Amino acid sequence: MASCLTKIVVVFVVAILTSSWMAQAGDPYILTDFIVPKDQTGETMDGNFFIFTGMHGSFGSIITNFKVTKANKAKFPALLAVLQFSGTGVNPPHTHPRAVELLFMVQRNLQVGLRDTSTNKVYTRTLQFGDLFLFPKGLVHYQYNCDWNKSAIAVSAIGSANAGTV
Repeated sequence: MASCLTKIVVVFVVAILTSSWMAQAGDPYILTDFIVPKDQTGETMDGNFFIFTGMHGSFGSIITNFKVTKANKAKFPALLAVLQFSGTGVNPPHTHPRAVELLFMVQRNLQVGLRDTSTNKVYTRTLQFGDLFLFPKGLVHYQYNCDWNKSAIAVSAIGSANAGTV
């Protein structure tokens, strides 16, 4: 009996000690207004740094598969994505451990959902043209086009140029 109690106490103490040694990670505080790409300096940049034209083909095209077109830190000082959903297209459950995501519906409808880790509750909504939806930092979320014969388009703005996706 004492041996079993001793083992439990030892395991409990070891668990507490090791949890206090776990690495804590996060983004540093924002110290600049924007991120300068590694291959440039403030002196070599001009107004072209603040424009991204890679989204031109994202609107008005026929959508046959789920497609993401991104402006990321390699090309632009922010993270923005155009999400194109074919009928029944899905952006599977994922999370951004370092950033909030704001989704803006541009065309048709999407079902979206997120899981609150503190309550284990899943929140879902059907978004329509013009709706905004906020996915809090680090929470698992998804988007799904439940209309089998109509495509949908949304614009996703991420609150970090290096949000990470898991």
